[in-house]
Amino acid sequence: MSAPLPSATIMVQGTTSIMVQGTTSDAGKTTLVAALCRIFRREGMRVVPFKPQNMALNSAVTEDGGEIGRAQALQAQAAGLAPIIDMNPVLLKPSSDTGAQVIVHGKAVGQMVASRYHDYKAVAMQAVLESYHRLQQQFQVIVVEGAGSPAEINLRDRDIANMGFAEAVDCPVILIADIDRGGVFAHIVGTLALLSESERARVKGFVINRFRGDLRLLQSGLDWLEAYTGKPVLGVLPYLHGLHLDGEDGIAGLEIEKPAPKKLTVVVPVLPRIGNHTDFEPLRMHPQVDFHYVRGGAAIPRADLIILPGSKNTIGDLHWLREQGWDVLIERHLRFGGKLIGICGGFQMLGKHLYDPHEIEGKVAHIEGLGVLDITTTMHSEKQLRRRTGTLLLSGATCEGYEIHCGLSEGAALETPLVRFENGEVDGARTPDNQVLATYLHGLFDHPETLDALLLWAGLDAPVALDYRAERERQIDRLADSVASHLDLAKLRSFLG
Repeated sequence: MSAPLPSATIMVQGTTSIMVQGTTSDAGKTTLVAALCRIFRREGMRVVPFKPQNMALNSAVTEDGGEIGRAQALQAQAAGLAPIIDMNPVLLKPSSDTGAQVIVHGKAVGQMVASRYHDYKAVAMQAVLESYHRLQQQFQVIVVEGAGSPAEINLRDRDIANMGFAEAVDCPVILIADIDRGGVFAHIVGTLALLSESERARVKGFVINRFRGDLRLLQSGLDWLEAYTGKPVLGVLPYLHGLHLDGEDGIAGLEIEKPAPKKLTVVVPVLPRIGNHTDFEPLRMHPQVDFHYVRGGAAIPRADLIILPGSKNTIGDLHWLREQGWDVLIERHLRFGGKLIGICGGFQMLGKHLYDPHEIEGKVAHIEGLGVLDITTTMHSEKQLRRRTGTLLLSGATCEGYEIHCGLSEGAALETPLVRFENGEVDGARTPDNQVLATYLHGLFDHPETLDALLLWAGLDAPVALDYRAERERQIDRLADSVASHLDLAKLRSFLG
């Protein structure tokens, strides 16, 4: 890491910033930042997203070979940029209820329990400021996303994610709250009450998100809020039905409504430490796929295809699968001709053995796998981070994606790979009967050719074409159009100077 910056406050002439903080998690910070990036880009500005600290199990590999939160990759797309590590200098990937892998400038620096990370925050803040300083040299506008809520008073000391960062770089803040949850005025007023005087002054206005109904019935509340706080409501954003964008971390709770008849049933277990569940968004959106996430204790529907997803704690999640009876289900599913895919951690689970001699994931040094594939995986401290392009050997379709994994696998099953990359390297495995596929590649379903090929393999006749990347662009534009129509952009620009 480079030398500490000479001052906590950094301002470069010609660059300006605005920070979006939320009264709660999932208030709409990520989507508002994405919308602002697209709006400013349309206006011809060189705009970039920035999140000082992110805690998420969904991540992306950047153009410069690092790992950042998946949400920042989405925001980068909204800004018309390739993702780079400076967009999210600190990423925390929880591996247990009390600990996380800490990733700084795209590379893992180790596992830390919460108390140790608290002591580490001074170092993390330097990384945050270094990234912010580099972005200032390249962009006109930096749209910053906070994390959680600035009113979490137990986390205020050494804060790098919300007001601690905003104070350090002298950045104005807008506060967003989700009215769909209820209690929106209490959330806003309560958050302000728990801020210091200088922090309250930094909040320039409010955005109310996910409103449904007649705005006239809300107006008296908005008038009261402005009179009580002395700060403007910058906009009331409507609830956008059917908006589908990459989630920062949480699994979507509702199934996507699709016209009947759906022809292929796909099931994915929600592992306790499921990673990169955004892999499955193209399947959730496909009109012919009946997609189900299955949580612990829930009934498991009959399926044409079961997919074992990635995991931040493969050994722990494999133990959970067995507790839930998935090992028995998978054996029966295969016996009756069902198809099975393992992705990343799910790939490792399908092997015969998993070893963790360096305690990368925890105290369990060895566990038997599900035994579907003849491979053995050993965990290593150095993480594999690569963006990949190649050919799906199952069909010859073009495929693209990225690798994020600690384990290295070996065994006879790898002699029949699933993917051949442009540099001649191969990845994954296929059983001789092509009933089981496995790969380390995330984002496998994003490319329309690969999606079609895998749906055909799984048993869907004549799949309807779905270009997920083009659809994501349409969703970003739809979001930006809505925000531009309901937000006071002139007042927002005045905060930017």
